[in-house]
Amino acid sequence: MLTAIKGYYEKGKIVMKEEAPVQSKTDVIITFLTKENKETKGKRIPGGLKGKVSIPDDFNAPLDDLKDYM
Repeated sequence: MLTAIKGYYEKGKIVMKEEAPVQSKTDVIITFLTKENKETKGKRIPGGLKGKVSIPDDFNAPLDDLKDYM
């Protein structure tokens, strides 16, 4: 059985907002949902990869490996 329960983490403890639907020892998986701070996320810069990425001149040329299929 999979069940999701909302709660929060504070000072090393997890506090659930409702009672767990189990009565015995049970394995759990905890996922932390952090709020993304827009200021810490870098803004995209147009042309930021200029000079770091290149496309070969023969990019659109047929591949020898696919010659049998053409």
